[in-house]
Amino acid sequence: MLQLRGLTVRYGDHLALSVLDLDVSDGEVLAVMGPSGCGKTTLLRVIAGLEDPESGSVVWNDTPLDGTPTYRRGFGLMFQDYALFPHLDVARNVAFGLRMADIDPDEVAARVDDALEKVGLAGYGARGIANLSGGEQQRVALARTLAPSPGLVMLDEPIGSLDRTLRDRLTTEMRELFTDLDLTVVYVTHDQGEAFAVADRVAVMRRGEIERVGTPEEVWSDPRTEFVARFIGLDAITEAAVVGGTIDLGWGAFAFSATDGSYQIALPPQAFGLDPTSAIRATVRTASYRGGSYDIRAQLGGDNIQVSSTVAMPPGADIGLTVDPSRFIVLAG
Repeated sequence: MLQLRGLTVRYGDHLALSVLDLDVSDGEVLAVMGPSGCGKTTLLRVIAGLEDPESGSVVWNDTPLDGTPTYRRGFGLMFQDYALFPHLDVARNVAFGLRMADIDPDEVAARVDDALEKVGLAGYGARGIANLSGGEQQRVALARTLAPSPGLVMLDEPIGSLDRTLRDRLTTEMRELFTDLDLTVVYVTHDQGEAFAVADRVAVMRRGEIERVGTPEEVWSDPRTEFVARFIGLDAITEAAVVGGTIDLGWGAFAFSATDGSYQIALPPQAFGLDPTSAIRATVRTASYRGGSYDIRAQLGGDNIQVSSTVAMPPGADIGLTVDPSRFIVLAG
């Protein structure tokens, strides 16, 4: 189990990590996401021992790693640029760390073959790096990370440079691999869809702090703050008052279980449906095809909401909406 306690890192006046606490259980895939500059990569570097924190501790299986050099932590780290050696073939790239550790050549060869098979590159050992596709190079880098059998695998934007179709496929394959091998993984990304697809839990970072952590379902249904809601794609956020068990959104009033007061409310797409006979009317702004359905962005009173449709709708079209207030999400502000 990985335990991070009170980690603080400062670069001059910039606080990169601020008294950060986080746990990762054995066999768990934790995705750490957040905007550029929030401290994601700094966090990985501290865990790996590439950087010393100003304060706090990294604890692995109840053993503090303070002062333990990177090569003795037994962790694997894969960066976005893969850092493959172009003058070495696939097998020698995967074997590089093993050879540096003075492992018997026969065992090195066996581990290389095993790692390549795990990532779907059996028989690729003699190929040159320049002759591989971006996705194949990503697999080679992953095989090199897995070859030493690390206790913890850390991935920093591992597929961020690939095209969307390939990223989607590799995300699914990595999730299956992590599960099959029962790996403990810290997976850094700025992409919400990638994080939700690959992880058991996600941690959303902002300005060096963990703002929300939970399963993908928990974070989506209860992001808690406006920052987290917007980061995961819940852009329709409005202010509303609850009086006597009724919430008034300006364009409609609904029964709502909350004490009287003013609230910040996220309006997820699941809260809306299409009904041409409804008295609640909105105006279509855009319609984007998403493979089998359209994401409709519409103006509803003073709010810009999203609803799914099986048919395209032109900008300016008038549409009727059903509303499910039980899907509204109360934010902490």
